[in-house]
Amino acid sequence: MVDTRVNLCGIELSNPVIPASGTFGFGREFAELYDINCLGTFSFKGTTREARFGNPTPRIAECAGGMLNAVGLQNPGVDHVIAHELKEMQKFFHKPVMANVSGFSIDEYVEVCQKLDACEQVGWLEVNISCPNVHGGGMSFGTDPKMAAEVTRAVKNVTTKPVIMKLSPNVTDITAIARACEEAGADALSLINTLMGMRIDLRRRRPLLANKTGGMSGSAIFPLAVRMVYQVYEAVKIPIVGLGGVSCAEDVIEMMLAGATAVQVGAANLIEPFACRDIVEQLPETMEKYRIEKLTDIIGGAH
Repeated sequence: MVDTRVNLCGIELSNPVIPASGTFGFGREFAELYDINCLGTFSFKGTTREARFGNPTPRIAECAGGMLNAVGLQNPGVDHVIAHELKEMQKFFHKPVMANVSGFSIDEYVEVCQKLDACEQVGWLEVNISCPNVHGGGMSFGTDPKMAAEVTRAVKNVTTKPVIMKLSPNVTDITAIARACEEAGADALSLINTLMGMRIDLRRRRPLLANKTGGMSGSAIFPLAVRMVYQVYEAVKIPIVGLGGVSCAEDVIEMMLAGATAVQVGAANLIEPFACRDIVEQLPETMEKYRIEKLTDIIGGAH
C-alpha cells in the first residue's frame, strides 16, 4: 500500500494535490460535481480588501498548449469572504483551506492576512506577490527582492499561521526573490504563477485581451515551472508548492522530484472539472509504476 501523505508547514495532507487559486473559486461549484474532500486542500480565489469586478472583457484567450487570462483578481472582498464564503465552505469541505491573498499596498496585504489568519478554516496564507494582470499591485511586489521581503516581513508580523509566498516567473532570477522571502520569515513558497503573454486578433489587428497582456498557463509552461522549482529547491530550505502546467499524476511526481512538497493544479481544472479528482485517483497506481512507496521519499529526489 503506497503512502500519498505529505506535510506542508506542519499540516498533514492526505495527498499533495491542490487546486490552484483562481481556477477553483471557493470550491462550491466543484463540490456539486464530486466530493472535494478527496483533495489535499485547495487554494481559494485571490482575495483583496475591497470587492473587485476585475478587468474588462474579453479576458480569456486560447493559445497552443494553454490559455491566457487577464481576469484581474475579481473577488467579493475579504469581509464578504469571511462572512459568507467560508461559512458556506464549512458545509462541503472539512479540511484546512489555503487562503490566497492579493493586495495593492503592504497595508492591504497586512489587513487581509490578519483577518483571514483569525479564521478557523484557514490553514495557510498564500500571499500572491506575482499577479501579472493588475496595474500597480501583485507582481510589482514580486519582481524586487527588497519589496518581496518587505511584504513577507509585514505579513509575518501579524499572523500565526504558515505564510506561503507565491512567486512570479517574470523575473531574471527567481532564486533571488525566493531567498529574500525565506530570510524575511516565509514558511514556504509557491511557484510559478503565470507568464506574461499576448495574442493578437488578425481581423481586428488588435490584442485579443482588453487588458492587452495576460498570464499564460497550461501544459506549455510545465517545463519552465519544473526548472524554476528545481532551482529554488537548491536555493532555499523551506518547503515549495510547485505549480504551472500540471495536468496528470506523472506531472505531480516530476514536480516533487524537482523539489515540491505539494503540487497545485490550475488551468487543467478549467479544461476538465474532474482533473484534480482524477489525479488523486491515479496517484497510487502511478507511484506503484515508478516503485515509489512514500511520496515524502521523493521530494527533491532529482537533485
